Amino acid sequence: MEQAAPRVLLTGVSSGCGKTTVTCAVLQALVDRGLRVGAFKCGPDYIDPMFHSRIIGAKSGNLDLFFFRENTLRYLLARNSRDRDVSVIEGVMGYYDGAGLASTLASSWETARAAEAPAVLVVPAKGAALSILAAIQGFLDFQPDSRIRGVILNRCTAMTCRGLAEAIRERFGGRVKPLGFLPELPECALESRHLGLVTAAEVEGLREKLHILARQAEETIDMDGLLALAESAPPLVFEPVALPRHEPVRIAVARDQAFCFYYEDSLEALEEMGAELVPFSPLSDRTLPEDIHGLYLGGGYPELYARELSRNESMRAAVREVLEGGLPCIAECGGFMYLTQAIGEEPMAGFLPGKCRDNGRLTRFGYVTLRAKKDNLLCRAGEEIPAHEFHHWDAGDPGGDFTAGKLNGRRWDCVFATDRLYAGYPHFHFYANPAFGEHFYQACIREKKRHAGNDEAHGY
Repeated sequence: MEQAAPRVLLTGVSSGCGKTTVTCAVLQALVDRGLRVGAFKCGPDYIDPMFHSRIIGAKSGNLDLFFFRENTLRYLLARNSRDRDVSVIEGVMGYYDGAGLASTLASSWETARAAEAPAVLVVPAKGAALSILAAIQGFLDFQPDSRIRGVILNRCTAMTCRGLAEAIRERFGGRVKPLGFLPELPECALESRHLGLVTAAEVEGLREKLHILARQAEETIDMDGLLALAESAPPLVFEPVALPRHEPVRIAVARDQAFCFYYEDSLEALEEMGAELVPFSPLSDRTLPEDIHGLYLGGGYPELYARELSRNESMRAAVREVLEGGLPCIAECGGFMYLTQAIGEEPMAGFLPGKCRDNGRLTRFGYVTLRAKKDNLLCRAGEEIPAHEFHHWDAGDPGGDFTAGKLNGRRWDCVFATDRLYAGYPHFHFYANPAFGEHFYQACIREKKRHAGNDEAHGY
C-alpha cells in the first residue's frame, strides 16, 4: 500500500540539546495554524509523547526499530498519520546514537531512513560560533545518506543566527537549509527528574509555556520552510499489520499520576482484537472495575505516590484478591513494584515477594531481549521479545522466569511469569510480537468463560 504522509524528523546532536523544546514549539505553532498534526517519538520513551499529546489533542506514537520491523514502523506511522496534514517525529538522544555505544541500531538516523523522512538537526548555539559549522558538517558527512536537510539553532540570538545562517548557506550550499532559531526561554523550561522530564500533567502553567514557545517559533523558525521539507517526503509504502478479531473482553487498565507509562499503539492492539479497556486509579478508586477479565498495570512513578497507594488499602486488597483468584495480569515496571510487598517502607499489594528500594542510580537500563525459560501468559519457553528497562528503584526479588540479554552480552534473570501473569521491570510493545498480545487476550477470554461457568453453576 501507499499513503501520502507529509512528515519531518526533528533530531539533535545529543541529549539535552533542546530537541524536545523545539519539537513542542513547532507542534504548538502548527496546531495554532489550524493544521491537523501528528506526533511521534523515536525510541521507547513514554514522557515526551505525553507532551506531544497535550499539544495535538491526540495520541503520540512511538517509532522504535529495536521493537519493530521496518514495515511495522511504516505501518504505524501511516496509520497514525492518515488524517493528519503533517506529522512531526521527535528523535532520541543524538542523531546517530543507537542501542549500543558503537551502534546505530534503533537510532533516529535509522528511523529517518526507514520512514523516508527528511531530518532537521537541532544544534545548541550558546557559547560557540564557527565550531557549530564543524558540528553540522560532521553530522552531514558521518553517513553517506544523512537525510539531514535542515538546521535549527537552539539557545541562539537573532544576531548570531543571521551570521551563522549565511555561513551555513555559503559552506553547504543546498545540502542543508538554515531554518531559524529559538532563543533561550528560561520561563519555558521543562523540569527533569531521575527518569527524564517530569510528566506533562505535572508541569505548572504548561499551556502558557507552550503558547509562548509557539509564538516564538512563528517569529524565529522558518515554519513554511519546515512544512515544505515535510511535503517533500515520498508516500509511505507498507503492508498492513493484521490483528485477529475475538469476542469482547473487559480489561482494567491502571491510569493515574502513578501509572501513566503506556504505549498507546500497544493498548490499541488489544482494542482492535475486541477488548474494552476500562481505566481505573489505584490512587483514588476504592476497588477494581466490575466484570473484568484481565488487568494491566503499566509503568510510571509509584515511588512518588507510595504513601497514597499504601493508604488505599481496599484497592491493594482487591488487586491481591483477583490475582490470587487467577485473573490474567500484565504488570510492567511500576505496576510490578505495586504487586510486591512494599515500596520503601510503604506496604503494597503483597502478591509478589520482596520489597522495592531506591538504588539512587539507573539500574539495568536500556534495550534487552527477553527469552522465556518456561511456557507463560505471553509465550512459550525459548521464545523471545524485545523490551526495555529504565528505573532507579529495584526489587529485592525481580523474578527469574525470563532471561534478559543486552547487546554487550550481559545477562540476568527477571520477571515473574505463569500462565496468568507477566510481572517484571521490562516494558514491551505488542506490535513487536502481536502473538504475545493475542496470548494475553486468549487468557482473558478463558477467564470470561470461567466466570460465565461459575455464574451458571450458581444459578445466576
